[in-house]
Amino acid sequence: MTMTSPKLSRFAESPYLTEEGRRMREAVCAASPDLAERARAGEELGVLAPETVSVLHEIGVFRITIPVELGGFALGARDTAEVVRALGRVDASAGWTVIVSSASRSGLAMGDKVRDEIFADAGTWPGPLMFGATVFSPKVGDGRKVDGGWMVKGRWAFGSGCKIARWGTVGFEYEDPGTGEKRRAMGLLSREQYTIVDDWHVMGMIATSSNSVQADGEVFVPEYRVVHTADMPARMDALRGTYRGTGFKHSAIGTMVATTTAFAALALGMTEGALEAFVEQAAKRAPFNLPYPTMADMASTQVVAGKARAVVNTAAAVIERQADEIDRRALAGEDFHPWEEPEITMDLVHQIHQCLHTIDGLQLALGSSTVSLANPIQRFVRDVHVLATHGAFRIDPMAEINGRDIFGMEPLPMIAALGSPPPAKAPPHPADGTMPASMARPA
Repeated sequence: MTMTSPKLSRFAESPYLTEEGRRMREAVCAASPDLAERARAGEELGVLAPETVSVLHEIGVFRITIPVELGGFALGARDTAEVVRALGRVDASAGWTVIVSSASRSGLAMGDKVRDEIFADAGTWPGPLMFGATVFSPKVGDGRKVDGGWMVKGRWAFGSGCKIARWGTVGFEYEDPGTGEKRRAMGLLSREQYTIVDDWHVMGMIATSSNSVQADGEVFVPEYRVVHTADMPARMDALRGTYRGTGFKHSAIGTMVATTTAFAALALGMTEGALEAFVEQAAKRAPFNLPYPTMADMASTQVVAGKARAVVNTAAAVIERQADEIDRRALAGEDFHPWEEPEITMDLVHQIHQCLHTIDGLQLALGSSTVSLANPIQRFVRDVHVLATHGAFRIDPMAEINGRDIFGMEPLPMIAALGSPPPAKAPPHPADGTMPASMARPA
């Protein structure tokens, strides 16, 4: 019997997969036939179908990163990866929306008053509590200081989940009253302070509702709903240990690489879903102009399937190992160092692109039947390409960051590189031709 993505792994189950994570994963799997059937409807609507939102709300996936004390689950990296992977097999837009619902964590960094406002609806709001739009982009909105807060205006792109979220966070630039320097901050807007722009007309991830939002004129944001961008890393790190749950034991860098791990798990789930559809269709479809009963009888089809399964297994090994290490360090109280992040991210981004090439290959091998919008394979193709073109997951820039490190060069001032090099960096080109000392990480 052909196995594409076996339900039972031949490896022991991870000790970092909790009962709650397992429950959510199995609930998603149980709901998968209906979720898959509604995925096309979500694309037509430009947002997850209401029935899909309702099911996901009941399972609790939008509360994965919300503190237990506030009605959530505070799940760790492995739990989140398992749930998102299961969603990726049937509806990548749903998986993406679940990942970006972690924007609610930034609300916690704004202080107790914002926390109490946002999370009052944690158990009842049928969707993400918050979305983020253009927070760290080169172009943000504009703000000016007034008594008691800020007047903010602008148009902010890529507000994933904005059509079903309760609150929105947006970035804005302002002039420091003391120095005249341009600085940045992030403001929390209530639903009535912005309008959703009808501009998310894209090739994939259509149901993520990643529309732009805009303020129609200046809107007032009270001081307590604003946090200055330069203060965010320290504030996010200060959340560590403040609440119960593995998700709040991660360091700031641990939280960041956990998010990247979740996106890689989403790509893995898409590949599994595409392979399952490929095997099912190839077993029923006669080949064009070749004397085989079905495409599954063709050696070339078998080769494509065999290679695809190897990519699935390899990606799973990398993603699961990274997720487990993130949780292990969190529970042990260990930190990730800034110089570790680019290498981890590169490994995960590489898996995303391997998944992309594999899904492309599955479509090409099966042929023109896959171009029908009723065929799930074409949606996996479109969705994985949108995922891989995200600025954080483009492989060549990430490879350059890592290549500089390999050659002992100073890191570029990019968000992806995050920070300082390891101590005792060697000269970039040792005279004896040996590998630079930057490859030897501190113990």
